[in-house]
Amino acid sequence: MSRLTIYLARLLGLFIIILVGGLLVRGPALIDAAVASAPLMFTYAIISLALGLALVLGHNVWSGDALPVVVTLTGWLILAKGLALLLITQDSLTRLYAGMGYDAHFRLFLAPSFLIGLYLTWAGFTAKRSGA
Repeated sequence: MSRLTIYLARLLGLFIIILVGGLLVRGPALIDAAVASAPLMFTYAIISLALGLALVLGHNVWSGDALPVVVTLTGWLILAKGLALLLITQDSLTRLYAGMGYDAHFRLFLAPSFLIGLYLTWAGFTAKRSGA
């Protein structure tokens, strides 16, 4: 396993677990406030776009074990999220968010991210390095 894959798995995994944990503690009100703020969502779009591009350009590995593919897929998902937040109008985003029923099911919406974070963290810290 490459050192970059292991590093990114550890970084992304721990980041996702900590972020989801914070969102669980603070509840859906934090997301409600964020979605209602167009400047904040634009800032979030820029950050996600930059992070997604960095991951896609630096680690675009679609073969080998599952870990490099999951790291790559995570990068592409972050890039897609950044593009979506950049291109979707504030009104459309607000309607989409309201239609999802996020308040009632926010734990369900956070579960996939948390599971990806757990996998990346576990696989990143148990992987064997190869090469330099």
